[in-house]
Amino acid sequence: METTRYQSINKVIELISVGRERTNILRKSEQKALAFLVQRIPSWISSDMLTGIGFGGNILTFFSFLLAAYVSTPYLLLGVLGYAISWFGDSLDGRIAYYRHKERKWYGFSLDITVDWLGVILMGLGFVIYTDGPWEIVGFGFVVLYGWEMITTSVRYKVTGKYCIDSGLFGPTEVRIVISLILIGEVLFKGSIQYVSLLATVILLVMNVIDTGKLLKLANEYDNNEKKQNKYQKIA
Repeated sequence: METTRYQSINKVIELISVGRERTNILRKSEQKALAFLVQRIPSWISSDMLTGIGFGGNILTFFSFLLAAYVSTPYLLLGVLGYAISWFGDSLDGRIAYYRHKERKWYGFSLDITVDWLGVILMGLGFVIYTDGPWEIVGFGFVVLYGWEMITTSVRYKVTGKYCIDSGLFGPTEVRIVISLILIGEVLFKGSIQYVSLLATVILLVMNVIDTGKLLKLANEYDNNEKKQNKYQKIA
């Protein structure tokens, strides 16, 4: 079935939001932007191509760290462009599939998780190359903690059947914006990236602990409900 172009924003938002729960601060503005964009993406650009474009943004961010380390700090601004490209591809690949009625739920989920993880590794590696000494541990810590958050998201999906990529008011979009601001800050105030990244890593640790606690509590509730249901079935 071919989708009529330029539908109302609300109808498109409903269509492209199937199976996703969003709690992030920018969700309303972001959903409107995505609903606008999916109707204008050329038909020859596929969902997989958008995934590739998003990953290309991650590669550009990695090279921005590389160039900043060996050439000049202002090259970090390429990382801001990289995150914008990453947002464009990563946010639209699944939405465009739903909009065109060509969704592949488990294929898309598996591909997204894999590509997102590779992107986080590239970012962490770039940070390690750019920084020196003990600050390299911060980059390693951020990658580990982001991986923890991805695992929590996947397990929550398994337990509840609902896919939510946000941690409270923060989602991938907000994370990209914050990191972009950190890169801009480093260009303006060299050396600031180390301390701000340390703070961001600590905050991520706290958020992970909170999210994991909520997940375990939720999983325990599901276990108890499942036991009650099985008990009633045996009695019946």
